Amino acid sequence: MKHILWLLWWVLKIAIFFTLFAFALNNQHIATVHFFFGNYWLAPMVLVVLGAFAIGVTVGVLGMAPWWWRHRLAKPVPTAAQARLEPAAPATPPVYADGI
Repeated sequence: MKHILWLLWWVLKIAIFFTLFAFALNNQHIATVHFFFGNYWLAPMVLVVLGAFAIGVTVGVLGMAPWWWRHRLAKPVPTAAQARLEPAAPATPPVYADGI
């Protein structure tokens, strides 16, 4: 079962790669991006789309950073005494009746 899921995962990765590759090949014509004050940039369409995606990811990560940082600081750090009092995690995962 694990091997089949691993194989399906790789097939999905390959399908996504070839889909994006075909997208890049089909969008090689020149696009014009107009900025302020009459400035513009000529580039292949795939670079414009990739740049817009990268800017979107960057804005999303920067927008998420304060929330993430606040929650990271609010999480209590265990002291050495608390670490000794808490039982250690089991070395092996639990085995269920159905074998999962």
